[in-house]
This record gives sequence, structure tokens and C-alpha cells, in this order.
Amino acid sequence: MSELMLLGMGGLAREVLAAVRTSGQYDVLGILDDDPELLGTTIEGTVVMGALADAPAFTKAFFSVCLPSGRDREGLVGRLSLLGVHEDRYATVVDPDVRVPRDSRIGPGSIVMRNATISPQARIGRHVLLKPHVNVGCCAQVGDFATLHPRVSVGEGTRIGRAAHLGMNAGIGDGLVVGDYSYVGMRSAVTHNVPEHETWAGVPARAEAASNENPDYGPLRGRHGDATL
Repeated sequence: MSELMLLGMGGLAREVLAAVRTSGQYDVLGILDDDPELLGTTIEGTVVMGALADAPAFTKAFFSVCLPSGRDREGLVGRLSLLGVHEDRYATVVDPDVRVPRDSRIGPGSIVMRNATISPQARIGRHVLLKPHVNVGCCAQVGDFATLHPRVSVGEGTRIGRAAHLGMNAGIGDGLVVGDYSYVGMRSAVTHNVPEHETWAGVPARAEAASNENPDYGPLRGRHGDATL
């Protein structure tokens, strides 16, 4: 069984740990996190063994980036690549209750949580986070580092951009495009294309000013979201 290191200690790490232990796909070796106060602490018996910059020392392990923000995941993956950790070192974690059609694809580093539905011919990129009860429609494309919160519904043939953030219960209509680094608020109903780097919310969703409170806007920050090495 392959070894797995979790990068970032928080709620997402707990959920990934539970999924992996249920599936038996990996043997979780430990956790890395940049908060020095967490060193030596545990989640369900799994120990925080060091900082994120220590990842290259675990030469035989795969990694799962357990940061909830797509921009933070992107930043950490970029920084680790400079330290020699490349794409073939990232695990794809799929909860054992999720059925993936044979003609669908999920990229390395992605996390698909319980009760998610992936339809035929869907394409899920690298380091994507699909939270519980997400529905990805037939032929939809979800870009690298995108984050889809619980009960998001993505219509048939829809394209979700790189590091886009879709809030809980948001719905995206068939064939629409949600641009790179865009933010769709929770419970929003998207009926038109969302441009890159814009914040949309409401029913129907409309453009709003970008907010510093949005988790995927602004510099990397937060106790478990800081990807600075």
C-alpha cells in the first residue's frame, strides 16, 4: 500500500483521512502544517510531523493538499514544485461511495468527497476539490484548482475555470462558462457566463465588487491556508 502525507491540518484533512481509511487506498503516514503549535499533535492518531517545506524529505510518499482555498492549493503546489515535488507525487482521493464513469477523468491531486455525482464524459482537472453532494453534469469540465462546495450543481457541458470558487448550493446552467479565478456566492443561480476574476451572487446571479472576505481573493492567509514556505 502506498504512503500518503496530508498537507495542511484542518477540517478537510480530517475528511480526507476518513475517506482514505475507508477505501484502504493509502496508508496515511502523517500531516505537514506550517503552524509550529501543531507539531506533534494528532488527528485520529495521525501525527503532524513537520512543516510544509519538509515535504521533499518524504521521498516515497504521495501527497494530498488539504487546503480549502483553490488559490492556496495552487500556491503550495507551485512552491513545492520548486523544491522538486512534481505532479506525479500527488494522490487522487475519491471517497469510496463515489462512482466514476469509465469515460470520465479526474486529475492528480483532486479530492472528491462523499455522495458527489460525476456524470459520463466529465473532466475534472488537477487539485480540484469537490465537496459532498456536488453534481457535475455530463461533458462538464472543471478546471485545475477549482473548489465546488456542498450541493453545487454544474450543468451539462458547463466549463468551470481554473481556481474558480462555487459556494454552497450554487447552480450553474447548462453550457455556461465560469471564468478563471471567479467567485460564485452560495445559493446563487448562474444563468449567464461569469467572466474571469469576477464575483457573482444572487438569483439570478449578477456581478458584484470583489470582496476581501472571499476565501479565494487576495493574498494567501489564514492559519491553515497559508502556503508560504
